[in-house]
Order: sequence, then structure tokens, then C-alpha cells
Amino acid sequence: MTVVLAVDTATPAVTAGVVRRTPEGVEVLGERVTVDPRAHAEQLTPNVLGALADAGLGMADLDAVVVGCGPGPFTGLRVGMATAAAYGHALDIPVYGVCSLDAIGVDTAGDVLVVTDARRREVYWARYRDGVRVDGPAVNAPADVPADASAVAGSPEHAVLFGLPPLSPSVPTASGLVRVAEWANPPEPLVPLYLRRPDAKPQQARP
Repeated sequence: MTVVLAVDTATPAVTAGVVRRTPEGVEVLGERVTVDPRAHAEQLTPNVLGALADAGLGMADLDAVVVGCGPGPFTGLRVGMATAAAYGHALDIPVYGVCSLDAIGVDTAGDVLVVTDARRREVYWARYRDGVRVDGPAVNAPADVPADASAVAGSPEHAVLFGLPPLSPSVPTASGLVRVAEWANPPEPLVPLYLRRPDAKPQQARP
């Protein structure tokens, strides 16, 4: 049995959950989700503590951390990844990074497109077949995304742009994050999936 803290800040949702992982599957012991694209830094720690309280556990009970590594906007994404890395370091437990879109796609069946908000009138997207990613992740304008899937999941306001039957979930879940982690292998260094350069650019030195 493994008790896992799962966090994700790659979308407007701030997700934190405590999940018990066994050979039979996963059980969500506590989960807090706050949808606020401007409150990742303010809400993540309270959500983590709330999920632990709901589970009746403390930090010392955690065996591992799973964090969504995007794709997502630079500012929000780094909040979750830095926090997960800090928990892993402080507790001396492994930290597994996963694709945030996979944590949505794993709960779908059939040929499904998953999309989230990339801003700039674009979407992050990936394609899934029975919960397994077969294309992406990538970032494009909606008109440039292959939309010949049978359904769409993810951000509701962006899913409607594709004229496909909508599916849930709309954001990464604690259960989904834990189920897509590669538990059979040691965790690799966390690498954010920005898919494009951050808006902020360093100033060039004057001659």
C-alpha cells in the first residue's frame, strides 16, 4: 500500500488529493479542488492540508508525490511543480511527474480529444484511445486541432468549440494523476511541459 499526495496546477483548477494506492487499484481518501486561475499559489497549500485532514492523515504518512507537469501556463505550472518538489525533498519521498492531460484522458473511453486553456486563443490538446494517449500533447488554435474524435473532454468552454459530445472530467483529478504515473520505474527529474516559451523575455544588454 502506498499513500500518495497528488497535486496539479496546470489548469485554472488547483487540485490536491490524498490517494491510497494498492495492487487492486486506487482509493481517494481526500480531495480539494479550487477553480481560480489567479490563485494557484494561495490555494495549493490550503488544499493540500484540507485533503490530508479529510483523509485523517498527516504529512509523515505520505509515501510519494505525483504532480501534473502540464502542458500549462508558466506561472501556474511552476507553483505545483515547485511545491511537489519541496514536499519530496522535505519528506525524503519520491516525486513523479505526469502529463496533466493524461490525468483527464485516463477516465475516458473510445477515441477522445482532451483540451485545456492555453490562452492566446489557443488550446493544449492530446488524443486518447480508451484512456491511452495516442497523439500530443501540443498547443494550437482550435481550428488547427484534429477534431475527428468521437468525443471531447477537458475545459468546457473550449470543448464546445469542437462540436463533439462532451465528456467528464473537465480537470485533472487526484485519482487520474496517480493512475497515470509510471510506478514500475524510478521517478525521472521533473520537466515542465510548457510547449512554448514564456511570455516574459529577458532584457538584452545594451551595448
